[in-house]
Amino acid sequence: MSGKVFLVGAGPGDPGLLTLRAAELLREADTVVYDRLVHEDVLRHARPHARLIFAGKEGGGEQVAQEEIQRTLIAQAKLGRKVVRLKGGDPFVFGRGGEEALALVAAGVPFEVVPGVSSGVAAPAAAGIPVTHRGLSTAVTFATASFSTGSADWAHLAGAPTLVLFMAGKKLAAATDALIANGRAAATPAAIVEAGTWAHQRVVSGTLSDIAGLALAANIGSPAILVVGEVVGIREQLAALASPVPAPAAEEVAS
Repeated sequence: MSGKVFLVGAGPGDPGLLTLRAAELLREADTVVYDRLVHEDVLRHARPHARLIFAGKEGGGEQVAQEEIQRTLIAQAKLGRKVVRLKGGDPFVFGRGGEEALALVAAGVPFEVVPGVSSGVAAPAAAGIPVTHRGLSTAVTFATASFSTGSADWAHLAGAPTLVLFMAGKKLAAATDALIANGRAAATPAAIVEAGTWAHQRVVSGTLSDIAGLALAANIGSPAILVVGEVVGIREQLAALASPVPAPAAEEVAS
């Protein structure tokens, strides 16, 4: 008898941002397959005898192959188990949730998608940056910096009123250079948010031309999200909101 897989968003990091539906499913799951960016306090919602399987990925480092993750989900479900695939952020926003859903369909395994709070919105918000703002930006573009610099439509990305780049840490300099080369003004406000909503969140702000150097000097690591656009300037007016709640105040570096 086949079980069922739930593709569940764990949110951006702060365990308080986990949805009620996600917490409910964790309490009922027989198996939880979880990512590297899932907070340990989120896993505490799992029932005591649930099987916990780590399926973490980190760019350039040791990782569990996507195909292996999909085989695990299918195998666990076919044992008749209720399986929660717990993914940082939202499973369908740069989370390969679509690939896993297609694999489940091909294997005849029933599944359900449970959306989560995406770090693309939550990390800027925790840093005091609204991704849209009347009079400054009526649109936002989400993209990933993990592609090769030759594969992205940089002209399109350079023209976005607000641009949010996921996985920006290791390719920050290449991304900012490409944006400037494709017409985005070098003086455009920019900020990079490391570990958005986590207790150790850090924010570096500057301009498109100097943000990579500032981030390097501050030793910004992963996960990191880059925000480019005039909305970044609002964070100075919202300084009181620049740290995650209820976590301790975040460290900030500004140009």
